Formats: sequence, structure tokens, C-alpha cells
Amino acid sequence: MSMLDREILALMRDVTETAILPHFRSLSASQIENKAADDVVTVADREAEELLAAGLSKLNPGIGIVGEENAHANPAVLDLLSGPSWIIDPIDGTNNYAGGTGPFGILIALADGGLAQSGWIYDCQSGRFCAAHRGDGAYVDGERITAQTSGETPPVAAISTVFMDQERRAAAMKHIAPHYRLVDIPRCAAEQYPRLALGENDVSIFERTLAWDHAAGALWLNEAGGRVARPDGSPYRVDEPDRTGLIGAASPALWDDLAARYAVFEA
Repeated sequence: MSMLDREILALMRDVTETAILPHFRSLSASQIENKAADDVVTVADREAEELLAAGLSKLNPGIGIVGEENAHANPAVLDLLSGPSWIIDPIDGTNNYAGGTGPFGILIALADGGLAQSGWIYDCQSGRFCAAHRGDGAYVDGERITAQTSGETPPVAAISTVFMDQERRAAAMKHIAPHYRLVDIPRCAAEQYPRLALGENDVSIFERTLAWDHAAGALWLNEAGGRVARPDGSPYRVDEPDRTGLIGAASPALWDDLAARYAVFEA
């Protein structure tokens, strides 16, 4: 494990113990706010983001910081994604967290030129730590891993339709769902991406593709030997905040199969 990985892990653990777990299952109604339709924010999200931003600023003071909650309050922050930037999701899976369930985690990425260069995923409940650096492979708890499929026929799919409108949801169920065994989505990218590399799920479709949800996980799965890309095959970029649609798969072959079906779904 690199020195940077150790420093990021220590920061994630500290913020989990200081700001996240103390509020878990003890949030009052006034500490949970509706940020958008089917999307909430808690006092723990804001506290965690402040602590993470402060810690990352110490690691590299010259890099911009794009946190989910700060960007929601001030969309101009998204302009930083075109240059060197830390990208923070302080609690990924906030709906689960606010409801007193899991999974939930912390996502951090280091991006430059619109592409994630490093990414880290921390499971706040189990302590699982995933790390990746562009061109250097993917790791779980310091051990290099290679993505593996479930081995099931049909393949296992977790399709996120939460942010699809009714027409797109129906089209996905008609053109894509029959070819897979569908499983529930965890509503947590910090859990979904590991599932795609660790033999639990084979493919996923993500409709909303905000940088704090996908920068770390997309890099990590690609470095593990799976594939994450836009449905047209173009790479995922963190500086495209308004673009929708992303496919993740445990192998390039599974990605190709789903992308072909996605093209029919989009037609």
C-alpha cells in the first residue's frame, strides 16, 4: 500500500469514527433534509465533507476540492473538475444511512484533465478499503485484485432505474431485463462497484453519473480488468456533470453484450 493510500485510509477511518458512525441510527428529523426528489442530506454528510476537505487540503494544498454538498450549494464549484481536483462523496448511500441501514461509504477521487487518476472507496461498516491508480491496477485492503464474474447464466444485473423517467424504465425492463437475472441495487456506488469486481454482480447500468458517485469506482473497476464506459464506448469523464448513462461490467465481453442491448433500448 502506497503512502498516499495509507494517508487516505487513515483520513477515511477518522472521519467515519468522528462524524459518520456517531450519528448513525441517532439522527433526529431536523438533521435530515430533502435535497431533491428521492435524495436526502444529513448533518453527518456536511460534517464529514468538511473534515475530508480539510484533510485533503493538508495532503495537497494546491488542488481544488469538489465535494457533493458544496457543489449542491454552489454549482460553480463544478468548474474545478476540468483541472486538478479532489472529488468527495462524504457519505455515499445517504438514503440507506438516514434510514438506519447499509450499505454506505466514503468515495474520494483525485482527478486531472477531466479523468480520475486515483480513487478510493471505503465501506464505513466493514472497513473494506479499495484503491486504484491509473495504470497501476486495483486493490482491496492492499491486495491487488482482478475482476471476476459471477459465473452465472444468465449474468447477474443490477440496473439503476431510480433516476429514469417512466418511459425509459419501461424500455429498460423490455429490452434489457429479460437477458439477465435482476438483483436489487444497493443505492450505494461504494458497494455496487466492488460487487462488479468481486463476483457478486456482472453488469450495472447507471442513469445519473455525477463525479462524486462514479469517479473512484469507475477507475477502480477498469483497473481491475472490468470495464466502465459510456454506452457509446467513450470513457467516463468527471467534467461532464450533465451527461447521463454509464455501463459497468465485470469483463469487457459482458460490457459489449450489455452495450449492444442498450443501443436497442436507446433507439
